[in-house]
Amino acid sequence: MTYVFLGMFLVLLVLGVPIYLALGATGAVMFGFEGKLLAFAQKLTDELNSQTLLAVPYFVIAATLMERGGVAKALIGAAEAWVGHVRGGLGLVCVLSCAVFAAMCGSSVATAIAMGTILVPAMRERNYEPHFAAGIVGASGTLGILIPPSLAFVVFGVLADESIPRLFLAGVVPGLMQAALFASYIIWYSHRHNYSREERLDGPERWRRTIYAIPALMVPVIVLGGLYSGIVTLTESAALSAVVAMLLSLYVYRGMEARALLPVLAEAIRNAAAIMIIIAVALAFGHWITETGIAARAVELVKEWEVQGWQFLIVVNIVLLVLGMFLEVFSVMLLTLPVIIPMLAPLGIDPIHFGVVMVINMELALLTPPVGLNLFVIANISRTPLTQVVRGTVPFIVLMLGLLLLITYVPIFSTWLPRLLMH
Repeated sequence: MTYVFLGMFLVLLVLGVPIYLALGATGAVMFGFEGKLLAFAQKLTDELNSQTLLAVPYFVIAATLMERGGVAKALIGAAEAWVGHVRGGLGLVCVLSCAVFAAMCGSSVATAIAMGTILVPAMRERNYEPHFAAGIVGASGTLGILIPPSLAFVVFGVLADESIPRLFLAGVVPGLMQAALFASYIIWYSHRHNYSREERLDGPERWRRTIYAIPALMVPVIVLGGLYSGIVTLTESAALSAVVAMLLSLYVYRGMEARALLPVLAEAIRNAAAIMIIIAVALAFGHWITETGIAARAVELVKEWEVQGWQFLIVVNIVLLVLGMFLEVFSVMLLTLPVIIPMLAPLGIDPIHFGVVMVINMELALLTPPVGLNLFVIANISRTPLTQVVRGTVPFIVLMLGLLLLITYVPIFSTWLPRLLMH
C-alpha cells in the first residue's frame, strides 16, 4: 500500500493540486486507512507546536515590511555612493544591496521585488540591456535564502533537527563567494559592452548617503548579534527583526504610512500561514514515511550498494535540480529531506554542510524554468518578457552551478565559520 499512497501523491501533483493539499490529502488517506485519522490531526497540531517554527511568521513580516517601507532605497543609495562610479556600477549596486538586504529579511522573493522595483528601471535608463538588467536582479535576489537569516535554513533546521544558528553561519562564506562571482561577471560584461560610467560622488554626499543607511545596516547587527551573543533566542531575534522593520518603515524611512500597516501585516501573515500549513502537513507526511520504514530501507540500500558520499551527493544534486524546475523551494525541501537526512550520517556527510548544498540548489530552483519564482517576479515588476529574463539569468545559473560543485566537494567553505565561532 505504501507505493499506492506515493502514487496517489504524485498523481495529485501532476494534476496541479497545490502542494499542501496534495500532502494533506495523501496523509489523511494514509492515516485513515490504518484507522488513525485522529492521530493525523494530532500530529499536525504537534508539529506546529514548535518554538523554532514560531520564527517563520516573524521573518516573513519583517521581509514584507522592509520591502514596502523604503529600506531598500536607502541601501541602494549607500551602495551607489561607493561603487556606482565603476563601469557596470548599478549592477554592482544590485549585488551589494541584495547581499545586505538578504541579511535583514531572509526572503529571496522579497529581496528581488524590493531591489528590482528600483534598480531595473534605473539600469534601463542607463542603457543596460533589458535581459542583463533583469538577470542581475533575479540572480542577486537568490542571496536572500543563502545569507543569514534565511527561512530556508530555518525550515532545514526544523526538518533535520540541526542548530539553526550554525546553519546561518554556514551560509555566510558561500553567500559572499556567490556575491563575488556575480560582481566579477558584471564587471567583465560591462567592460566588454563598454557601458558608461557614472560620475563619482563627492565626499560629503557619499557620507550623507551612508549615514542615512546606517539604521537599516544596524538590523542584521542587532538581530544576528543578539542571537549569537545568547541575549535572544531565534524566535525572539525574528520578532525583534519584525519590530525594527516596522519602526524603520514608519518612522525612519517613512516608505509606508501608519494606516497601511494593518493591510501589510495581513498580507505577511497570510503568506506566513501558507508556509506554516505546508510545513505542518509535510512533517506529518515525513513522519508516516519514517514509520513505514521507507527511509530505513533507503539507508540499507545505500549500505548494500556501497554508495560513496561523493556519489550520493552527485545523485542528490541532480534530483534536486530537476525537482527545482517544477516545484517551489519549500515543496522540494519538504518532499526530499525526510528520506535524505537519515542517509547523511552513514555516509559521513555533515548535515550542516549538506544544508548549504540544499539551499544553493534551492537558489537555482528560483531561477530555473518552468517554475522559477524569481523569473516571474522580475518579469512582472520590470515588464520584461519572460524569455528575456531567462536569457539574462543563464550566465548566473552557470556561475551558481560552479559554486554548487565547489561547495559540495569542499565542505570547509560551509563548515569553517560554524566550527570557529560555535564549539
